[in-house]
Amino acid sequence: MDFLRPASWEEALAAKAEHPSAVPLAGGTDVMVEINFDHRRPEYLLDLSRVEPLHDWEVGEENVRLGASVPYTRIMENLRTELPGLALASHTVASPQIRNRGGVGGNLGTASPAGDAHPALLAAGAEVEVESVRGSRFIPIDAFYTGVKRNAMEPDELIRSIHIKKAAGPQQFSKVGTRNAMVIAVCAFGLALHPDSRTVRTGIGSAAPTPVRAKDAEAFLNAALDEGGFWDSGAELTPAIARQFATLAAGACNPIDDVRGTAAYRRHAVGVMARRTLGWTWEQYRSTGHALEGAA
Repeated sequence: MDFLRPASWEEALAAKAEHPSAVPLAGGTDVMVEINFDHRRPEYLLDLSRVEPLHDWEVGEENVRLGASVPYTRIMENLRTELPGLALASHTVASPQIRNRGGVGGNLGTASPAGDAHPALLAAGAEVEVESVRGSRFIPIDAFYTGVKRNAMEPDELIRSIHIKKAAGPQQFSKVGTRNAMVIAVCAFGLALHPDSRTVRTGIGSAAPTPVRAKDAEAFLNAALDEGGFWDSGAELTPAIARQFATLAAGACNPIDDVRGTAAYRRHAVGVMARRTLGWTWEQYRSTGHALEGAA
């Protein structure tokens, strides 16, 4: 196994172009586990730790540009207001040591359905900026996951950054695990209210071959909020709306039985998390005066 260690982004792209099979190594929290258990033996490792632009973030007027290697700890400490859903998800990642090393780019590159960042990215409607020596492009998060641990990147491309719209409303993240730390999600659920467009987006992790959105649940809730005038009135949601949203969210799952949980349990848990996160986000929306702003 050869170890490639570029000192700049340009060198990293050139190395990836010359060795398309090279496995990027940023935080290493996924890759090193696979290597240590002999599940993977790549010909080349491409160490990106010295590539400074990957460790930077920028808060713009409307969006946050998050470098692929920004550690989860930095997201928790510095972007809680702009990216509340992703900050909550970051809190659930493994241990403090791993949160200090791992970043969202690693989750995206691995594309495991159990990655903690995925539900929050789906709910927020993120875009992934990838680049090669041929140029750069943006991949909408909805099109990024193509199969179990597969993504839409070409072999010579690297993830440069993730572009996420600053939260215009409350966001939540919930995760079920077999213990409180150092645990792979049995299932997870993310929810974001977007009052500016009067829409709701969701994200489900570890309950299908890829991270997915509960699109039928979103469509139902969008219609219910609009027809009932909830965005303007800020009235409490009826139990019937919450129950139907939870049922449709559970129906979006296509889980498996494994050592962490059964398919039936995952469906049930996603429904419970959907109902709870809807309650939390809507109560926050009501209590922070968003409804009054929308009616003004």
